[in-house]
Parts: sequence; C-alpha cells; structure tokens
Amino acid sequence: MTMVEGIDARGMQHCETTALGVLLRHEGVDLSEPMLFGLGSGLSFIYWDSKGMGFPFLGGRVKPFELTGNLAARLGLELLVGETTSARKAWQNVAAPIDAGRPVGLQLDSYHLDYFSTGVHFGGHVVAMYGYDEQNAYLVDTEPQGGAVSTGLAALARARAERGPMTARHRSFTLTAPAGLPSPQDRIIPAIRACADTFLNPPIANLGHRGIEKAAKQVPKWLRRTDSPEEDLPRAAVLMERAGTGGALFRSLYRDFLAESAQLIDDRRLRTGHGLYTEAATLWTEVAALVATAGESGDATHLTQAGSVLHELSRIEHDAMKALSTL
Repeated sequence: MTMVEGIDARGMQHCETTALGVLLRHEGVDLSEPMLFGLGSGLSFIYWDSKGMGFPFLGGRVKPFELTGNLAARLGLELLVGETTSARKAWQNVAAPIDAGRPVGLQLDSYHLDYFSTGVHFGGHVVAMYGYDEQNAYLVDTEPQGGAVSTGLAALARARAERGPMTARHRSFTLTAPAGLPSPQDRIIPAIRACADTFLNPPIANLGHRGIEKAAKQVPKWLRRTDSPEEDLPRAAVLMERAGTGGALFRSLYRDFLAESAQLIDDRRLRTGHGLYTEAATLWTEVAALVATAGESGDATHLTQAGSVLHELSRIEHDAMKALSTL
C-alpha cells in the first residue's frame, strides 16, 4: 500500500473545493470552503437546455476546473495539470506524485465510483486521491459522499476514461504553494470583482443574471417539458439544494464567503452584497421546494410561483453583483 502521509481527509459540501482543500492543507494552507469558493470566483449561473437533453439543467457555478485555475492564478500557486488519452499514462500521472508523497486531484465521472450514492453520469466531478494498493484507490470526496472513501482501481479507471458532457481526458493535477504566498485577504476584492463582472456581462442570454431571468420564463413550462415530471423535477430540485452545491445552488457558499470577507474588510458595498446574497440563498431554497412539489403533485401553479421567485432572484443578484463590482 502506498499512502501520502499527513492527509487531512476532511470532506466538505462541494467536490472541487473539497479536493482543493485536501491539496492545499497538505501544502500548509488551510482556508475555509467558502473562502476557497470565493477566491476562485466560483459563483455563476447557467440555464442549459438542448434537443439532446432529457431535461434542462440549472448550474450555479463556473464550469468544472475553472475554479481551480482561478484560485491558483489568484494565489500564485503552481498548478501542474496532466491530460492524456492513454490509460497507462493517466495512471503514471497519478501514481508518480503519490509515490513522491503528494496528493493529486482528479476530474472524473462519478457514476462509476463504487461508493457514490447518485447513479447518474456527471463528468465534472472532482476528488483528491492520496493512496492506492493492488485493488483500491483511496480518495477524499464530499462529506455527503463519505469524506475519506475508497473505490476499486477498475472503477476509477472507468470513471477517468468516460467521455461526454463536462468530462476531461483523464485530468489530474497537483498544487504547490510558493514560499511567499500572498495573503488571501489581499486577493478577496479582485476575486469578487472578477466574479461580479462576469455575472453582470454574460456573453449569451442563458448565463449570469440574464440566465436567471431566462429560467424565470422557462421553469413555469417544465411540466410540458418532460414525460416523467415525478422524476425529473424532484431531481432538478435536489441538484439545486443538496447535490454538492452547499445549498441554494451555491448561493449559501457565496453568502458565507462574503460574510467571512466582511469580517476582514470593512466596506459598505461588501456588506450590501452579503445581505442580498443572504436573501438570495433563502429564495433559491424556496425555488427548489416549489419545483419538487410541482413534480410530486403535477400542479403547475407551483412552477408559476417558482418563476416569480426566479424573476425576483435575477433582480436581487444583479443588484448584489452591481454593488460588489464597485469594490
């Protein structure tokens, strides 16, 4: 058995921040999950639908691995990324740093992992790997998935090789913190402004605050969008509220990031943003409950209510990001 020593196998709520936490704590950098998410400018929104999709998808964060790249650039971390189409080379990219005493981040499809509780394909899942033996890989996943877990090497290979939406080519990565790591406090305002600017100026109408407004118009039609509302709508609600989002489609994480930032930086605009995202988090939880109830009951009035709340959310989040963009 080969294991990296000194691993703090602490599962968090979201997969990518969980993996980042493991890698950074091993480098002596211990940041809260909201701070990791916020410094990585992780908050976003997408309303994603196409003819090939069984049901629309609401996303509340930037695309997989973008958060990691943002965080590394902002803190001056050395980010080494391996991608390959070769399963043999992919294993070498993981085994070599672990053999050298360094944990590795992996992007993969969670569907194939032995321990995973949700039997759906998601190619943007991220875990930290810190050991292996002849049969198993030893991973750190989110707290809801068990934190320190293991999966068979064959299952891990299938998860890494899967192709499809949001997948990567056997992506693995390591992080190294420099000796002169900048103070995270000094990077808070640039991270907030970058996130706000992107949210306020989306290139297409299904992203950012415009995407929430689009969702407000489309969600009331969801009963007509599916042949299995009793399955599709509650699943959409779970993805918003409990499937690794930290609750409220990542708004709870960003709210807590702004609260932590406001304790470090005394600025009225920061407090305004925090207050508005506190309100937004509550309303996103309300939307999830309305969507779930509509699926269970078949009553479209709940979706009409959800659309009204989403319209309000578009305004609230726009106002919050407008204030934060002027920091």
